[in-house]
Amino acid sequence: MPQKLAESFPFIAAIDLGSNSFHMVLAKADRTELRLLERRGEKVQLGAGLDDQRQLSEEAMERGLDCLRRFAQQINGLPKGAVRIVATNALREAHNRNEFIRRANEILGHPAEVISGREEARLIYLGVSHTLPSAAGKRLVVDIGGGSTEFIIGENFEPLLCESLQMGSVSYTRNHFADGKITPARYTRAYTAARLELMAIENALHGQGWQEAVGSSGTIRTIGQAIQEGGYSNGEVTAEGISWLKRKLFKFGDVSKLDMDGIKPDRRSIFPAGLAILEAVFNALSLQTMTYSDGALREGVLYDLLGRHHHEDVRERTLGSLMERYHVDLEQAARVETKALSALEQVAAAWNLEDESHRELLSWAARVHEVGLDIAHYQHHKHGAYLIEHSDLAGFSGKDQQMLALLVRGHRRNIPRDRFAELGSEEGDKLIRLCILLRVAILFHHIRGTQEMPRVQFRAGERELELTFPEGWLDANPLTQADFEKEAEWLRRVGYRIQAR
Repeated sequence: MPQKLAESFPFIAAIDLGSNSFHMVLAKADRTELRLLERRGEKVQLGAGLDDQRQLSEEAMERGLDCLRRFAQQINGLPKGAVRIVATNALREAHNRNEFIRRANEILGHPAEVISGREEARLIYLGVSHTLPSAAGKRLVVDIGGGSTEFIIGENFEPLLCESLQMGSVSYTRNHFADGKITPARYTRAYTAARLELMAIENALHGQGWQEAVGSSGTIRTIGQAIQEGGYSNGEVTAEGISWLKRKLFKFGDVSKLDMDGIKPDRRSIFPAGLAILEAVFNALSLQTMTYSDGALREGVLYDLLGRHHHEDVRERTLGSLMERYHVDLEQAARVETKALSALEQVAAAWNLEDESHRELLSWAARVHEVGLDIAHYQHHKHGAYLIEHSDLAGFSGKDQQMLALLVRGHRRNIPRDRFAELGSEEGDKLIRLCILLRVAILFHHIRGTQEMPRVQFRAGERELELTFPEGWLDANPLTQADFEKEAEWLRRVGYRIQAR
């Protein structure tokens, strides 16, 4: 990491809003290394507050927000860009997640983002791979969370296959052990449910193959500790140890009586569900042993954040792959990007678009605005928006993809103002302004080619954009003039005025 980053962000932090626990890590950025300074974790069990209509209860939200108030003290004063907050399965599932996110943002002063299951898996692998020694061959990583379980096969620091399944220790406790009773029949139902989920991915995992299996969650750590205390391993999880633990569970019969060395009191209620899931994983993947790593999602978020400032941003690779897959005209994309960013520089202050995130978003949109052409020319802006919104894009949050998809959707013809308004009036208005700059940049290069374009001055008012061309240029280029006259009609529909002269 360049010295400049260490000076700008001497400390960076990551917060993981999980379905069972919330975690925070604070680290010092020291050139190319991270030195962990503080770890905090609290059992919030946010996922336990989801009802049948997938609404988070107020009680569960308050548990989470109380935890975040304590976390906020630790990151108070850290600059924008030095903190990344990611939310996982409980908030992926909750229909009222935006309410919780809004309140969390007010407390923390930094934006929380809901990430997809596969993005969660990628970040988990990143955290694990940085906390284990290098090893030859492929590594299988399994993380059993409160609401989902992630599976990754990778080599060194590169994930090769990422999967996420809807099964977790909190959700399976709610579905199979709600009253705390532990019986062979209930355990079998939980185990069978997990085996059915695993059927969707086990062939793909076996097809990749691996040389070692690693677990990275609190559930797997606890199971390993319990097996070690029973004398069946040295801390790793073994198939023999799982069988022994299961027999012990049935003898207890109730989580309130689950008093075993290695199992903390706050883990007892979700322990049977976690064990059933892990046994299903062992059997589906023919595992005999699994070691444990302290690295997890939060550490992965830290290293991903470090990479973004170290010019190793995975989002750049993701967009490059997307452009290659859908045969984007790279020269045209570069021309549009250059013009869009040039226009942004001139109007950023007037339009309140001075944040680095605005520049990033406009740059990304310019590069991928034509991905839909590979599907069909007719309504390709809609095809492109759908691809971007619904693809697994490594490094991008759900909100990132939504905003990027909206820019692609609005880059030609009508701008769907109602869709932009869903982001909120202030954020929606800023996104419309970015969309206008993208549209204008595309008009400059409507005629594809490397012909030299004139220097144009941009001036922005509250709801207007004025372009001043060299004298006589528009008269000599009537197609461009007609394009801007048509554009004025489209923008009038969203309350903006554009004038090219």
